[in-house]
Parts: sequence; structure tokens; C-alpha cells
Amino acid sequence: MLCIDSPLGKVRIDTAAGQLTGINFVDSVLESEPATGRDGQLERRVAKALERYFSGTRASFDLPWTFGGTDFQRAVWQALTAIPYGETVTYGEIARRIKRPRAVRAVGMACGRNPISIIVPCHRVVGSNGSLTGYGGGLDRKKWLLDLEQRQKQ
Repeated sequence: MLCIDSPLGKVRIDTAAGQLTGINFVDSVLESEPATGRDGQLERRVAKALERYFSGTRASFDLPWTFGGTDFQRAVWQALTAIPYGETVTYGEIARRIKRPRAVRAVGMACGRNPISIIVPCHRVVGSNGSLTGYGGGLDRKKWLLDLEQRQKQ
């Protein structure tokens, strides 16, 4: 585990066996060991990638990642990775993409359980009317991330 400062507060990076397993905003940080070894190198690589993303100089990520979850959650999270930088889609659109068009609420729940924020961009999913709804990191952070991407895309 490695915690870094970001424009949106502390971000915790979790890795295991050479794979990124989590990126989460945290309100309090426990003391952590310095990033060392193979996973330490990956944690520092992820930290650098996030720093570049937050500065507006990185729009995509090429990092080894994995997550658990149910088959349905993994299908949703995989669909999130196809949303282009600076664009948004609705929960209903994600439900259609995974061939579960009636599972809109379940898509929202899966987005809320996304373990790898930013890289698996659940912040790019909006309500059917384009409104900002639901985000595990808080709506203020979701708005900030979307605004960042819109500014950089122009």
C-alpha cells in the first residue's frame, strides 16, 4: 500500500503480486511502509501515472491490474475501461453494453464498488439526464475529474 497526495486529497494505491488491485480516495491514512520490492516499484509507477493524470498530461494508463468481484461486476468494470477520456456515458448505456439492459441499478451498484478508481473510470458514468449521480469518492471529486478531462480534451 502506498498513499499519495492528490488535488482531491489522499489516494491509496494497493497492489498484490505485481498487479494493481486498488486506487481509492481516503479521508484518513494509516502509517504505511515505504513502497519497496516488486510491488513497491509498481506502486511508484502508479503514483507517477496518477500525478501525470492529475496534471493533465496523461489521458490513458498502461498498468497491470486485476480485480475480484462477481462476474457481473467485472463485466461492468471492463465496460468502464472502454469509455473514452473526456466523455461520459449513462448507467443505462453501460447496462446495454454488457447485454443486461434492465440492470441499470445493478450497474450503479457495481460502479460504486469499483476498486480501481480513475483508471477504471466510473467517474465517467452519469445519470440518464446527464446529471452527476453517485460516486464512491463523492460528487465533488467526480465533477473535478470530469472537468479536468473536459479541459484537457479541448
